[in-house]
Amino acid sequence: MSVQSIIEIKNLTKIYKGSDEPAVKSISLDIYRNEIFGLLGPNGAGKTTTISILCGLFPPTSGEVKIDGLDIHSNMDKVKHVIGVVPQDLALYPTLTAMENLTFFGNMFGMKGAALRERIMDCLQVFGLEKVASKRISSYSGGMKRRVNLIAGLLHHPKVIFLDEPTVGIDVQSRIVILEYLKKLNSEGTTIIYTSHYMEEAEHLCHRVAIIDRGNIISVGNPKDLVAEHPEFKNLENIFIHLTGKELRD
Repeated sequence: MSVQSIIEIKNLTKIYKGSDEPAVKSISLDIYRNEIFGLLGPNGAGKTTTISILCGLFPPTSGEVKIDGLDIHSNMDKVKHVIGVVPQDLALYPTLTAMENLTFFGNMFGMKGAALRERIMDCLQVFGLEKVASKRISSYSGGMKRRVNLIAGLLHHPKVIFLDEPTVGIDVQSRIVILEYLKKLNSEGTTIIYTSHYMEEAEHLCHRVAIIDRGNIISVGNPKDLVAEHPEFKNLENIFIHLTGKELRD
């Protein structure tokens, strides 16, 4: 059975104005339908730039990207209904309640009325937030905010979800709930693209990972296969450090 790509990236390059070096250097990559794909790299490696281009936040300098067969340059309006985005920075209004925030985001995707409310309440229940749906986001803990942030990106049942550091800075319980839900979503057919600095988390969650550094993809594969290919290293974190070095990144 052939593996079908849902994201096709060809020679993608991004050079920021005033920069001497490209943030992303002519990368090419296929991400398959119904996989959890990890994009891993040190700070400044090009992870967030790549994700931002795929989500249509800004254009590439050159190169091509197709998502679900749609070119993002000419079909971004259609692409936005295929994808869900969960940014690293919280995309929530602190003075609004969880229900108000999620109603706003649902409306952006054309969702309305009883169907939207039912969808919101189902998601809040899954993440243990149904009892605080009417409380302001400003009163939430960090883990609770992360969970609402995730719900906002998946309300409209996207085929592809982009998650930029979805579990950064949260409690263990929230992390477990988020990761288990991502596995469930994936088992139902959702493709997940995920960035993280937590190598152990990525090793257990992802079907494949790409390690990116200084704008170049330097390794791609199944985490277990990558470890097997480097028997001198015990885990993905050791391989990551070997490939990207120990130099501190800002």
